[in-house]
Amino acid sequence: MSETNPAGFRCGTTALVGRPNVGKSTLLNAMLGWHLSIAGPKPQTTRHRILGILTRPQGQILFLDTPGMHRGGGRAMNRQLNRTARQAIAEADVAVQIVEAGRWTAEDTQVWNALDGSRPRLIAINKVDAIKNKSALLPFIERIGVERAPDAVYLVSAKRRDGLDDLVNGIISRLPVGAAIFAEDELTDRSERFLAGEMVREQVMLRLGQELPYAATVEVSEFSEADGRATIHATIWVEREGQKTIVIGAGGAQLKAIGSAARRVMEKAFDRRVHLQLWVRVRENWSDDEAALKRFGYTE
Repeated sequence: MSETNPAGFRCGTTALVGRPNVGKSTLLNAMLGWHLSIAGPKPQTTRHRILGILTRPQGQILFLDTPGMHRGGGRAMNRQLNRTARQAIAEADVAVQIVEAGRWTAEDTQVWNALDGSRPRLIAINKVDAIKNKSALLPFIERIGVERAPDAVYLVSAKRRDGLDDLVNGIISRLPVGAAIFAEDELTDRSERFLAGEMVREQVMLRLGQELPYAATVEVSEFSEADGRATIHATIWVEREGQKTIVIGAGGAQLKAIGSAARRVMEKAFDRRVHLQLWVRVRENWSDDEAALKRFGYTE
């Protein structure tokens, strides 16, 4: 084996799963040390299965960040999000369920029941920094161990990056022995074009999450490069004319702010200048339209 694939090197896929808003994407970004998967305070911010690649001397983890599994919501989008999460679980060598410190809900039980018991199942208790008295967590941890019997339980804080090394080492130790699939400096298999669309959508969610938390999506129509600068054209799609007005804002101020913030994130991530142009258009009821979901990349 090469120096990057010594004897005993391990490589495999790990699904990060959980109910909405438990910090899956934030945890992935913290482990990678790079802002790959968009995160926000609203559930269902993550809509795609995102591959994040972490390479350590002892192994390579291919993380699958997934949408939050949830009950209710009969729209086509809701069904697709749950399908995406379940598909990742079926393909993974290891599953890590992220739960919120001190809180286990019926949706957490739904996620746990979806995991394949023939493969390692780990539980990462996130947001432990929010619990001032850590001893108060002991009954919660004990109850999880008795009722769920996971292969291991880890206490982590994605926000403060606490406990991440233990979790990473625990995952690697349970992956199959094998050579690395990706080069050690690769962080994802997603294109910059895809990431650009997600960066715009992240700003929409952060700025307008109260007004239209689930009604917007982003489609990149052009991604070209010349003279060390990327030119990106993207459309923010919403479901009603009133939502279009909200995204544009008075005198176009909101759209300009979204574009400026997204451009700064892109320039940092892509390490070059970016010219970003945005439009806002309406496609009625797109989130309950299977054809629209396919067009916008939510289905294969």
